[in-house]
Amino acid sequence: MHIPDGFIPLWESGIFWVISLIFLSMSLRWASKEMNEKTVPLFTALAAGIFAIQAMNMPIPWGTSGHMVGAALTAIVFDSPWAAVLMLALVLIVQGLFFADGGLIVMGANIFNMGVVGGFVGYYVFKSLKKTNFHAAVFTAGWSATFIAALACAAELAIAGTFPIDLGIQFMGLYHAVIGIIEGLITAVVVGYLASARPDLVKSVKKVVSNE
Repeated sequence: MHIPDGFIPLWESGIFWVISLIFLSMSLRWASKEMNEKTVPLFTALAAGIFAIQAMNMPIPWGTSGHMVGAALTAIVFDSPWAAVLMLALVLIVQGLFFADGGLIVMGANIFNMGVVGGFVGYYVFKSLKKTNFHAAVFTAGWSATFIAALACAAELAIAGTFPIDLGIQFMGLYHAVIGIIEGLITAVVVGYLASARPDLVKSVKKVVSNE
């Protein structure tokens, strides 16, 4: 899902930069209100983990690359899609600047499909399902965030005329439908562990418990 420079034109890169900067400014506003000395270490640890899982990627025909995202995990743990936007933006900036993983000019598009789409899809899928079964909701949120973010990436490339939309969706969707199963399981395991070991740190868990 890391689009390299040159895969989409400057005008499209500029549009996604503007959109992503708007979302990023909102995420910084969220951070100024919600982040504190108790949550920053967890945020940092999750960032390191997400950086690691995104490093395990594979090339995809008629796409860019396939890998896990981590947006749903962040949104669920911090009970906010804005946390995912900020987290993924920071991870992508480090990857782009120091590891040439994803382009700098197109970074707005990468932040949009992984951070914005992944974060909001994962968070609201979790919110809509959590009252039925908490663990199933977490798994489905992780899978959905990865799958829909991949489709968004395919759409970005199709708008640019880089790849045809049908083949882009077919291959990006197929690969990430499988990768999403792994991400869903990892998300469920990590959220389940944190909910058990440090429920005070997982805001979404505290809300579920308080509502029971």
